[in-house]
Amino acid sequence: MTSPPTVPDPATPATPTMPTMPTMPTMPAGPIALVAVTAAGRAAADELTARWPEARLYPGRPAGALAAAFTDAAAIVCFLAVGATVRLLAPLLADKHTDPPVVCVDEARRFAIPVTGGHRGANALAQRLADHFGATPVITTASEATGTSALDTFGADAGLRLDADSRPALAALGAAVLSGAPVALAADETHPTPPLPPNVTAAPAGRPAAAIVITDRTGPHPAAPTGVPTVTYRPASLVIGVGASRGAPAAEIAALVEGALADAGLSARSVRHLATASVKADEPGLLALSAERGWPLVTYPAELLATVPVLNPSAVVAAAVNTPSVAEAASRLDPDRHVPTGEIVAAKRASAHATVAISRHRPRGRLAVIGLGPGARDLLTPRAAAELARAGVVVGLDQYVDAVADLLRPGADIRTSGLGAEEERARTAVDLARAGHAVALVGSGDAGIYAMASPALDLATDTVIAGAGADADGLDVHRPIDVVGVPGVSAAQAAAALLGAPLGHDHALISLSDLHTPWPVIARRVQAAADADLVVAFYNPRSARRTHQLRDALETLAAHRPAHTPVGIVTDASRAGQHTEVITLAQMRTDAAQARVGMTTTVIVGASTTRLVDGRMVTPRGYRWA
Repeated sequence: MTSPPTVPDPATPATPTMPTMPTMPTMPAGPIALVAVTAAGRAAADELTARWPEARLYPGRPAGALAAAFTDAAAIVCFLAVGATVRLLAPLLADKHTDPPVVCVDEARRFAIPVTGGHRGANALAQRLADHFGATPVITTASEATGTSALDTFGADAGLRLDADSRPALAALGAAVLSGAPVALAADETHPTPPLPPNVTAAPAGRPAAAIVITDRTGPHPAAPTGVPTVTYRPASLVIGVGASRGAPAAEIAALVEGALADAGLSARSVRHLATASVKADEPGLLALSAERGWPLVTYPAELLATVPVLNPSAVVAAAVNTPSVAEAASRLDPDRHVPTGEIVAAKRASAHATVAISRHRPRGRLAVIGLGPGARDLLTPRAAAELARAGVVVGLDQYVDAVADLLRPGADIRTSGLGAEEERARTAVDLARAGHAVALVGSGDAGIYAMASPALDLATDTVIAGAGADADGLDVHRPIDVVGVPGVSAAQAAAALLGAPLGHDHALISLSDLHTPWPVIARRVQAAADADLVVAFYNPRSARRTHQLRDALETLAAHRPAHTPVGIVTDASRAGQHTEVITLAQMRTDAAQARVGMTTTVIVGASTTRLVDGRMVTPRGYRWA
């Protein structure tokens, strides 16, 4: 393990601008208009324009400036009172789904308050403004206030798109979710979405008050109740493969696509992209269809398409473009990994000048490997907090998960286990991600340093399911997952910051635990660090049953550096009971000093150049001061 179980440090306050329940930031993309009237407001606006390239002050009286900004800015920041802003905004508002996000900042820069468009970027913009000014974001949208997922943007970063016909039912659904009424959930697949509250389930108790449907199919969903407000989300699951003769008309290709979708009962809202052969990258009809429908065009070389198993290979096509399939093969490929992840759901059909096929790509599960830092809440990064809030499933050591329970959303599936079950946790996290969930695998410190990232990523390779059951036609299908690494403040960094600057030059991190690595291997590494005169930070230095490892390692280092070399001993860094001391290598070699070291301790042994400066360990880099 990276370091011992983390617990909140009651002496360390949370960062003032970190929200209790953070969300994944969704900043508006485009220019940010600033509206200010007073000298204080203009000074704040000038500060932003100097530091934010996308921000600019709109001149003139506030009504005119706000009206101008409303038409051409992606978001608006008003250095005005909320009441005044509301009165000026009222005649401009048209549709909550298209009006630009607006945030008010008071002239004292104490608060950043989203007024409109909270889930369309205003909440994230308020947080950014609060971070900049050292202010407090005042988030009042119901989902943030209750810690639940926002329904109008639910699953957006997992590829879900709200069906336009469902917008009128959003209010009723939101009321049911927030009130705790039974809500039915009908989904074709497991998607890596944030959690929904426990009252949202596939088998609600009693008559549901509303329903959520996640599907790429048109028509009523067989698992959804009838007669209740229903909100449908469309996954970006469909890839349309297209083959075309030179000069194929866009209208002909579009008609072929629409027919294929309609006959298969599939929603155009779920189309992820068009795909074809590289030789068709400049085909005018394809480019026109792509632009008209907003479907990106992805191309592949013929030699790659030729490797993809398909239902309807053609010798004629192979002779013409060096691959037996364009439409079916291109529809099956994952553009990131270049492996077949799609199952053909609409086989190749042809018109006079084009061919079309459609494949369904199962959602990729999401595995976020998160370092929680050394223990203090203000050393847990905002990105880690956001990933915890986004996770549908959280896997970790019980004490780690307990320490961040307040950052998890209602309805999160929590899987904990005790010390010594690292491999079990890694396998559980990967299996759940492979099943399609959004999984957070947590560890202390930095998850990539003697922690959970290594065993998890060792397991998280693409899985190929071959033969019967792979898809409806027995074609091999890869099941990849997306992996996100979230760095954390490591135990060595936390200890070094308390000691001074012992890691200021080249250094090594070495774990003295021989649970997973044979002691002779560890001993050789200690010897190499000693020969190289590296500063060494020892993880897992000593336990009740492992006592010789630290002693032997110190003896090896002592043969290569002076007896007065500084050694830092840090126990429970950034947690309650934190203790720090600096002694010499000669003192560290005594039984009494080593008895003060345990599994919650990091020991940093200086190099021959490390020295004490006003009681702080410093390893110089050799700067030459004028």
